[in-house]
Amino acid sequence: MQENCQNKYQFQIEDKEITVYPCTVFDRPIIYLNTFGTEGEQVYQILRESGDLNFTFVTVTGLLWEQDMTPWATAPISKNSTACTGGADNYLRLFTEEIVQRVEEKIRGTISFRGLAGYSLSGLFAVYSLYRTKIFSRVASISGSLWFPNFKEYVFSHEMKISPDCLYFSLGNKECKTRNPYLKMVREYTKAISDFYTQKGIDTIFCLNRGNHYSDTAKKTAAGIRWIANR
Repeated sequence: MQENCQNKYQFQIEDKEITVYPCTVFDRPIIYLNTFGTEGEQVYQILRESGDLNFTFVTVTGLLWEQDMTPWATAPISKNSTACTGGADNYLRLFTEEIVQRVEEKIRGTISFRGLAGYSLSGLFAVYSLYRTKIFSRVASISGSLWFPNFKEYVFSHEMKISPDCLYFSLGNKECKTRNPYLKMVREYTKAISDFYTQKGIDTIFCLNRGNHYSDTAKKTAAGIRWIANR
């Protein structure tokens, strides 16, 4: 497949670093990925090497992970974890009003659709965004933290701002094998949320991958992005 991406460029807004891998073809999709560290470059390379870059790809890092990616505050779920402070709404405002706007000033032609992908807490944020903004029509939640306290109940009791074109969920088959009372529910809750959207008539898929939460993260993320890009 022809390579449709040209040289990347970067900029900063507040403490966030945004990297844009622009598509040279007009009227293509754009897919955003919030990342914990530098794995966005790894995801890009996997997509590029497999010939799947038929869209503009954007990564955002420099996030306050337990703040920017969480919808409400929660206490630590274990003695070694950090409390979540629930700053997703504030970050989503910055994301949609400043980051997206600046990225898309340079987009060639019309954007056919916007997608949002995320891993772990970023996967939680991607799903939550559907209830707070209309601008994303495709979402991939890869090993998403859908165990998050009261999130399943939130999904079941609130209306999305947009009915998405499609939704991708994936999880490692060992992620629920833990004694932690929150994390051990992740497979059950992810499947329940996926089934809930399927029953609403939304094109939804739930995939089980081999391994735990930390295995093949870039490869699994690329798979989710590839699915929503080509659906």
